[in-house]
Amino acid sequence: MNKIFVISLLIVIVSYATTTQAQQITRDQLLALTPEWKGERFADGRPKVPDSLLDRMKLVTLEEAWAVLRNENFKHQYDGEWKTINPDSVLVGRAVTAIFMPGRPDIHRVIDKFGIRDKRVKSQNSWPIDLLVKRDVYVVDQFDAYEDGPTIGDNLGNSIYAKTGNGIVYDGAVRDVKGLKEIGGFTSFFRSYHPSHHLNNPDGDLNTTLVGINQPTRIGKATVMPGDIVLGRDGGVIFIPPHLAEKVVKTSEIVRLRDMFGHQRLREGKYTPGQIDTRWSEEIEKDFSKWLNEHINELPVSKSQIQEFLKGRTW
Repeated sequence: MNKIFVISLLIVIVSYATTTQAQQITRDQLLALTPEWKGERFADGRPKVPDSLLDRMKLVTLEEAWAVLRNENFKHQYDGEWKTINPDSVLVGRAVTAIFMPGRPDIHRVIDKFGIRDKRVKSQNSWPIDLLVKRDVYVVDQFDAYEDGPTIGDNLGNSIYAKTGNGIVYDGAVRDVKGLKEIGGFTSFFRSYHPSHHLNNPDGDLNTTLVGINQPTRIGKATVMPGDIVLGRDGGVIFIPPHLAEKVVKTSEIVRLRDMFGHQRLREGKYTPGQIDTRWSEEIEKDFSKWLNEHINELPVSKSQIQEFLKGRTW
């Protein structure tokens, strides 16, 4: 093969890779990376899990979600030991991801030119925020940046909350924590706090460079895709692939109902702990179905969901 042709081809490949790495992932790339999702999508290709499932996801525990994902061989979807805003609330939404790296002026200037080309406004740290819509969660790999690293304070926090009604998962330091706490429903997970602010001048002080929007992203020990369902509670965050969201919710609801039934029967002394803690006998399963029917209007799962569950039972 002609040497000049090979060199030219490599330049084209590197140039294409740099462009796609520096900008929002294309629709075709996102479709290719999320083939198991068969439902609705946003215009950019991001999976759009229905709002009704997001509502039901708020009652799912991290243990229940983790068990389902683990059984499906998704072993790297959870990360813990976060600091939180509104720690008693639950964060649920669709992930929009951003990847920052330590600031490098030459790359930063090139990416700024891409931003001008794509008619993006203001500084790079605002570009992913411009994409947010209701029920999104802004998920940011900020490489655990600390001093002079925070890109999120109460101004951007208010903008994010106005767009999404949600908070953030931010792998780095935030600032203005007092102001962020004053945003009513801004349930958020972050690594640390520092009072300094982000610097964004490639010809002077530069702390971070945005290298990816809505690309596969690492958050701690978890892998996150745009459109994943973020479930944050009790100091931990798990990222649920869209095609498994319904299974996670339904499994959680069944576990919740079985726990309610089992605890009640234990209090009544009808069954022993040994009977409830092991695989249930046919007699207990029949009793459970009868109990569901008798309490169908009182349980923390919708009547329609219980009826759907009962249809699939053979006893």
